[in-house]
Amino acid sequence: MIDIHPNSLSELLNEKIGKNFSEYINHYRVETFKEMAIEPNNTHLSILGLAYESGFNSKTVFNTFFKKETGMTPKQYLKSVS
Repeated sequence: MIDIHPNSLSELLNEKIGKNFSEYINHYRVETFKEMAIEPNNTHLSILGLAYESGFNSKTVFNTFFKKETGMTPKQYLKSVS
């Protein structure tokens, strides 16, 4: 859609943002998780359910990247915002 070769896009992200494509996408998934986690309508969802709804397909990737991005586990994050 943006008419740029995937390798060029990856290089651009690395140079300008300092993240590879997966890190770039997962950053936005973590932000989506954080927004969804504070929504009262989502209290029926588990942490893993929220992760899947945010676009993650793996519990391990979610937990690893969340801790790398925020410095805390998802459970610690939820306790800090409640």
